[in-house]
Amino acid sequence: MGVRSGSEYWDHLRSQPREVWVEGQRVEDVVRHPAFGRTARQVAKLYDLQSDPAHAKVLAAAADACGQACATAFLVPKTPQDLRIRRAAFETVAEQTFGLLGRSPDFMNTMLAAFLDGRGYFRKAGARFEDNLVRYVEHVRDNDLFLTHALITPQNDRSRASHEQAQSDLHLGVVRETGEGLIVRGARMLATMGPVADEVLIYSLPMLKPGDERYAVAFALPLATPGLRQIARPPFEKGLARDHYEHPLASRFEEPDSLLVFDDVLVPWDRVFINQDVELSNGMYGATAVRQFTAQQTSVRGLVKLKLVTGAMIAVARAIKADIHLHVQNMIGECLDAVEMVESCIVRAELEAEAAPNGTLRPNLRPYHAIRTFLPTIYPRAVEYLQKIGAGGLLMMPAESDFASPVARDVLKYYQGAATGSVDRIRIFKLAWDLCGDAFASRQMQYERYYVGDPVRLLASSYHEGNRSACTGLVDRALALAGEPAGMER
Repeated sequence: MGVRSGSEYWDHLRSQPREVWVEGQRVEDVVRHPAFGRTARQVAKLYDLQSDPAHAKVLAAAADACGQACATAFLVPKTPQDLRIRRAAFETVAEQTFGLLGRSPDFMNTMLAAFLDGRGYFRKAGARFEDNLVRYVEHVRDNDLFLTHALITPQNDRSRASHEQAQSDLHLGVVRETGEGLIVRGARMLATMGPVADEVLIYSLPMLKPGDERYAVAFALPLATPGLRQIARPPFEKGLARDHYEHPLASRFEEPDSLLVFDDVLVPWDRVFINQDVELSNGMYGATAVRQFTAQQTSVRGLVKLKLVTGAMIAVARAIKADIHLHVQNMIGECLDAVEMVESCIVRAELEAEAAPNGTLRPNLRPYHAIRTFLPTIYPRAVEYLQKIGAGGLLMMPAESDFASPVARDVLKYYQGAATGSVDRIRIFKLAWDLCGDAFASRQMQYERYYVGDPVRLLASSYHEGNRSACTGLVDRALALAGEPAGMER
């Protein structure tokens, strides 16, 4: 297939019915359901971009085994030009979605490319597991599938390991092995975009303990697999079609999130990559290049989203001429500097890329890691600044229907800005509210805080993995300047 169109993506969703529940009701057609259809429409647009002559060279720059063009996210970089092409592709997708779709198809594609590049790691459990991994990545690449993943165990008792929970099947684990494959039971979260994705990749974060063997698995399945059901969180729009004027972003880019429940689901052997091996499961994340590969995509996407919020701050301030005030300039200036720092880290990671033994050019992880720990801090701060600049005006915007009502003259008169008419000023403030005020905005903020894991653990890993010697070495040299105390005997 190479690259598929948006209509082919929709047709595949309809031909592969999955069990999705939302607000107590089973969804018969996710494409037509108001909670999921608009998001699916945005994903379809991303697929169509790959065949658009204006974007195809950037978005379909990789090749399958037959030399047919496929999604650029599958490109395993060998040269600096490859890294630049990947960045351009990620930027194109992020700008199409304003960085608001954290789990656009290119994210999981980069992860699979990293696993393919590190295929030898899966051989440690046996050649067949490496073969399974390779065949699966080729299957996803060649059919241009849309994946989600679910890596987190349900928040039941965080003081206990998976095998110590009150019930053995609270967390997803193996029940038994059969000639056909593994029978698994339990739950996983957080499957972002799960209701509108094609398949799910399951593996564990490196937190398993001895005794957790049955939970230490990695596999992939179609989301239409019998016995696999999704319980989606309630949509922010509560089943009602949100108006584009009222909610220009929330009406288009709400990502559904779901809990995956596996009810004695069969995982065929050819879909198993790790089987009940705690050491292998814990080591997978660090032993492959998944962090470097995915961090390029997430960093570019985060940069675009930070630019969007910063731009909204500027637009709100200009609309009411609040940008004449020093404290407003200070807030916007801080965010503009943050944009520069994130962009510089992205470029530095590429410039300092090193060739792995297999010839793959892997970006420097440290600048990407700095972005991963910086964005969860600066994004909420930027949102807070947007709230402060908009102030009470964010709470006072009229409805679109007011323009066609008896109070229309009042709306046109009293909602005008210093630099805009009332229609444009209201449009700007409603965009800002989507980013800083409603449930959609809260979910976007929570996503940025936790999409790469616990921010506390991430910063702690900076201590353990960061270049401490570059800092302590300077201190040692400075301390040496003092010499020994005069007259001291040793």
